[in-house]
Amino acid sequence: MNKISTLFLLLALLAEVIGTIGGFGSSVFFVPIANFYFDFESVLGLTALFHLSSNISKIFLFKKGLDKKLLLTIGVPSVIFVVIGGFLTKILDSSVLEIVLGVFLVALSLLFLLRTSLIILPNTKNAITGGVLSGFSAGLLGTGGTIRGLTMAAFNLEKNVFIATSAFIDFLIDFTRTFVYYENGYIHQHDLIYVPFLFLIGLVGTYIGKKVLKLIPQEKFRKISLLLILTIGLITLVNILLKLF
Repeated sequence: MNKISTLFLLLALLAEVIGTIGGFGSSVFFVPIANFYFDFESVLGLTALFHLSSNISKIFLFKKGLDKKLLLTIGVPSVIFVVIGGFLTKILDSSVLEIVLGVFLVALSLLFLLRTSLIILPNTKNAITGGVLSGFSAGLLGTGGTIRGLTMAAFNLEKNVFIATSAFIDFLIDFTRTFVYYENGYIHQHDLIYVPFLFLIGLVGTYIGKKVLKLIPQEKFRKISLLLILTIGLITLVNILLKLF
């Protein structure tokens, strides 16, 4: 694409702001939006590059909240499995996997919204499982932050800890999968015209999101995160059904 789409950039900014507020990154909104403008391979490449800048911003703005234990238990398996998922994009049908992801997100978010007393025990097993699933999904579908966000929301973390830790893990994932996507040939030269704009959007969107987040009480944060995840799951399902039919 040679011509810049202003609407696409505005939607990317909105995705970054909402992703910052939700704490699970912009890709969960950015990927469905970008799918309307680019082919699937280009979406994967641009998402990885866009996320690098937005997560650097979040790490800088929320660095005091980093949870080093979760960084290890969720981050390490995420990095390992994002490589596996990234290479499998050349083999597996992404449409089926997007449907599975959408159903999974809708079902789990509804479960936690309807049963407010239900929480996932904050143990190493659950953290590692969330890391494996989010990393694999990020590599395969371009977005895994919702699964990681669902895991971390269930841990009922303080919002600054939630965002800082999620952003650092996301940065490691994006840094790793950028090399995988480059090797796969997903980073196309004709799409790079958008990268400087997306880098700026990552910075500005994160800053706006942080300002908005200060207005949200801690007790409402978990519910908002789950509602956003439910919305993302529904968008994912509608988007893939529109493609199929």
